[in-house]
Amino acid sequence: MAGQVFHCSVQLPREQSRKVIEGAIALAREARLPPLTIVVLDGGGNLVAAEREDGCAPLRFPVAQGKAYASLGIGVASGVLGVRNAERTAFVASVSAASQGHFVAVAGGVPILNDQQCVIGAVGVSGASSDEDQQAAIAGIELAGLRWGLEPS
Repeated sequence: MAGQVFHCSVQLPREQSRKVIEGAIALAREARLPPLTIVVLDGGGNLVAAEREDGCAPLRFPVAQGKAYASLGIGVASGVLGVRNAERTAFVASVSAASQGHFVAVAGGVPILNDQQCVIGAVGVSGASSDEDQQAAIAGIELAGLRWGLEPS
């Protein structure tokens, strides 16, 4: 199409992002978890896909987004950030402020990696316990045929 410009450096396509969501929901339904909200961000922190299951409370979306953003921004799982910084409340508060509140340092946000172990995005899940949210995020990443990492290798 003449005159249109498209960015061709997409590393986390919408189709794979939708599969991440499908995988997270499949695990949640199999495990009979409460309704989830799942957010998938690309490597630049842009929203690629999101879904809120029926019955989720309104704050689940910003929490899921904050978990994904924390994971993406630091390059490790959001739960790892929380554990590492449990005694550093000023650091967590400062990063939260710097990210305009988009930094939730509890389990449920997991980086998405490419074959070279580079972070290309992140998924955040909210609705169940933090550990169950993380399990759903990992299940979604795996269903999409992608890699994940909790900590840098």
